[in-house]
Amino acid sequence: MINKRIIFLCALIGIQLYAQEKTQEPLTLAYCIETAIENNLDLKKSTLSMDASRINFKQSKAALFPTLNANYNLGVSNGRSIDPYTNDYVDQKLTFSNAGLNLNFTVFNGFKLLNSIRQRKYSFNASEMEMEEQRQNLILDVTLTYLQILNNKDLFKLAKSRLETTKDQLKRLKSLYEEEIGNPADYTDMQGQLALDMANVINADNSFKEAKLNLFQLLNSESKTDAKFVAIDVMDNIIKYPYTSYEVFSDALANLATFKAKQFRLDAAKSGIKVAKSGYIPNISLFGQLNTNYSSAAQFFNETGSSIVESGGFITIDDINYPVLENQTMFTGEDIGYMDQIKNNVYTSFGVEVSIPLLNGFQSKNDVALGKIKFEETKIDFQNTKLQFKNAIENAYLKMEAALERYHIYKEQVAAFQESFRINEIRFNSGVSNIVEYITSKNNMDTAMINLSNAKYEYLLRIRILEYYRGVDGVDTRPLTHP
Repeated sequence: MINKRIIFLCALIGIQLYAQEKTQEPLTLAYCIETAIENNLDLKKSTLSMDASRINFKQSKAALFPTLNANYNLGVSNGRSIDPYTNDYVDQKLTFSNAGLNLNFTVFNGFKLLNSIRQRKYSFNASEMEMEEQRQNLILDVTLTYLQILNNKDLFKLAKSRLETTKDQLKRLKSLYEEEIGNPADYTDMQGQLALDMANVINADNSFKEAKLNLFQLLNSESKTDAKFVAIDVMDNIIKYPYTSYEVFSDALANLATFKAKQFRLDAAKSGIKVAKSGYIPNISLFGQLNTNYSSAAQFFNETGSSIVESGGFITIDDINYPVLENQTMFTGEDIGYMDQIKNNVYTSFGVEVSIPLLNGFQSKNDVALGKIKFEETKIDFQNTKLQFKNAIENAYLKMEAALERYHIYKEQVAAFQESFRINEIRFNSGVSNIVEYITSKNNMDTAMINLSNAKYEYLLRIRILEYYRGVDGVDTRPLTHP
């Protein structure tokens, strides 16, 4: 028994260690997108709205079928009431019951049902596209945040590298300072540069952590400050984006779920006008009923014999009135059973019903007017969305081109400042140049490298945004490069 417990504990510890190892694996962009789609609350809410719209669509199709309803009641009345069996007034305690079936089938109502089905179908399609729009937006947000993490990660590495270089120089200058060799101000200036580099490391680290926090909020999962991320292979020979802003906008109109949703909403509003107009047209329907009832007062009367009784009349003979006698049949009452009455009292009715709208407080007229207003509002919203996306695409395109130009400029600048820093570092270590030239050269190189990293990731961000507008899924994050 002890051995089994030991084996179980070892297995449990192994599972926990394996789980910890799995959680420490670097997070890929694809994994982050999948997690966000699975956990994001806004996306779940949009999915529920789509499900509700689907049910409404199914209900509109079910309205084409006849309606069949059954009814049943059982009760007791006291005092003066109508016997449902004889329709006579009675003044007694009465048990009654009614049962029936009612059938109604709409034959024609100005195509209201068909237009309602079309309207609900368009609304359901719009909900599907809105859910897809929510998913696409989520993918874009995760992708951009992921790239921002990688950018901040590179900047953090640059900041730490600058700090290490400054520390190395400070060690060298400290020895010269203690031996009272050279300018003492060089050592204090380098101390100031060290403080500046340390502050830059803290700022870069904080930006890196904030970007990770933003990502985990999108994933709707617990934030992990020690989480690692798989870097995207970004080659240096990035080329110009092959599509024009006009082509991006044309693809957006054809592919983006936002525009498809707006078009379906517009179609739904147009069908809503037709639904409202059906209020002007007569409604024709068929109906049928099957009913029966029960009354505790209902009885059968059985003949039990006859007797001679006075009829109430008389005849006069010699001024003497003689009563008139008659032979009267005698009956005995017998209660009729519940099921017998239910079977015997069945009656049916069926027919055609025509409902002609004559005056309903101008309800139909106002419904049509409201439907037209809704259609115009939807059309304006659609046009406004097109304008907003067109402006956003042009803006993103301009920023993408500017980022690409800056990238190539900063690439040349980094190469020049790296060479300049290499020369000045040799001169400074040899005592030929002063600390001002060295720090200036170092800061120029560091700033150029930061600008190059920012330009590179800004270009990638703009590419992802433009690809989103084209309707391309954001999982593929490979940059555009030469073969």
